[in-house]
Amino acid sequence: MDSTLTGRLLSGDKLACARLISIVENESPGYLEALKAVYPHAQNAYVIGVTGPPGSGKSTITDKLVKALADKDGKIGIIAIDPTSPFTKGAILGDRIRMGGVSENKNVFIRSMGTRGHLGGLSKATANALVILAAYGCAYIFIETVGVGQSEIDIVSCADTTLMVLAPGLGDDIQAIKAGVMEIGDVFAVNKADREGAEKTYRETMAMLDFNSNWDFKPPVCLTVAETGEGIDTLLENILAHKNYLINSGKLIEKRERKKAVHVRDIIRDRLDRRIEELISSYSEGKDEKGTAPAGGAASINGDPYSLSESIINQIDYSKV
Repeated sequence: MDSTLTGRLLSGDKLACARLISIVENESPGYLEALKAVYPHAQNAYVIGVTGPPGSGKSTITDKLVKALADKDGKIGIIAIDPTSPFTKGAILGDRIRMGGVSENKNVFIRSMGTRGHLGGLSKATANALVILAAYGCAYIFIETVGVGQSEIDIVSCADTTLMVLAPGLGDDIQAIKAGVMEIGDVFAVNKADREGAEKTYRETMAMLDFNSNWDFKPPVCLTVAETGEGIDTLLENILAHKNYLINSGKLIEKRERKKAVHVRDIIRDRLDRRIEELISSYSEGKDEKGTAPAGGAASINGDPYSLSESIINQIDYSKV
């Protein structure tokens, strides 16, 4: 890894930022050393997650919110997550096309990422890309997830404030009270409010939130028409109100400590998963990690899964993880 690349990043070089994110995303040689070098400089960015079902207008809302912030709050980063095809392994990466309003702003850095098979609405590299963007000097970073379902809630582990974008006509009458993704929003926007059914969706969302009477900060709900900008000022005020609540209550520090713990667990799991896959591949060839037959020949890929699992666990050399 070229050490001058990290120096250029810390001095605000946009090209260095793009290059380092590519290195981290592809896990190229030296990517861990780069992350360790820039992490101490990545503590101040405020992360806003934008999630919701497909077709709700997440990209357009993100575009309008960033435009409102970029002119007065310095650098803004955007990570737009697009689904990766399980067949071609490609991704359209089209969300940034819908953010044309800010793509030419010199204070805005947009990065599209494919999920690459990672579930949960994010890319596996998202958390590391946040470190790079924060070190680059972004005051705010927006993460737009793929169109998520009810169990795809990884955004909570990355965002300080999670914005849930809804729209009329995208679900049944009880969608707003279903468990899962509807429970993670800190701020709600009912977008496409000029369409029939928007008021109904708004009322259902408010009713869902009323089920909980113990809010320290009750998530605000507003109506928006992102295409025209209607309601965007109110939505931004609601997001900043949640930010102020977290800061004034001391919960922002607590939240970021939990996020760091999640990040640590994810790194450990990823490295262990890779080592386990290597061992399973070796066992499928009738060999252990040293290239010899498993001790006693008791555990092979054709044996029972319980003996195989025990044998692989016993073979793990943690110095190689």
